[in-house]
Amino acid sequence: MNRIVASVTTLEQHMEAMEARIDVYRPLACPHCQLGGLWRHGCYYRKADHRPGGGGSFNPVPVARYLCPGCEGTCSRLPLCIAPRRWYDWAMQQVALLLILAGCSLHKCSRSTLCDRRTVRRWRDWLVHAARVSLSSCASGLPSWAAARIAIRSGCRSSTPCPWARPWPGWTTT
Repeated sequence: MNRIVASVTTLEQHMEAMEARIDVYRPLACPHCQLGGLWRHGCYYRKADHRPGGGGSFNPVPVARYLCPGCEGTCSRLPLCIAPRRWYDWAMQQVALLLILAGCSLHKCSRSTLCDRRTVRRWRDWLVHAARVSLSSCASGLPSWAAARIAIRSGCRSSTPCPWARPWPGWTTT
C-alpha cells in the first residue's frame, strides 16, 4: 500500500478531497492482510498547517481512516503535503537542511525558517548521522563534517546505493 497520495499536493486540495472525493484516499487492499474492500472508519486530526502568520489556518486537518473487514486493522493514507510522523512539512525541513549545508549557524537557520532551534539541531544531527552512514558504505576515508558536506553536495560516485538517497519506506509517486 502506498502510504502517500502524491496527487494531493496542497492542504487546500486535501480539504477539498476530504469533502468531495474521499475515495482518492481509500487503499485498494489492507496493508496488514492484503484483503480488499476497506470500510471508511472515521478520521483523526493532525496539526499540519504551520504556515507563518497563522492566517487562514486549516488546523486541525482531518485524515481519513479505513478499517479492514478481515483482520479489523486500521490504516490511513496521507496527502503529499503532510509528512508522516513529522510536525513540519517536507519543504520546511528541506530549506533548513539546505541552509545548514550552506554553512548557516543553527541560530540563523532557526530565525530564517521560524523553526525552533532545537528542532533544527535535531535535523542537523540526523543529517550528520545519515552522512556518516553513507560515507562508511560509499566513500570510506573522508573523516570530517566538511568532507561529508562535500560528499553530500557532489553525490556519491560509488555504485553502491547511499542510504540517504533512498526514498522513505512505502514511498511511491502514484
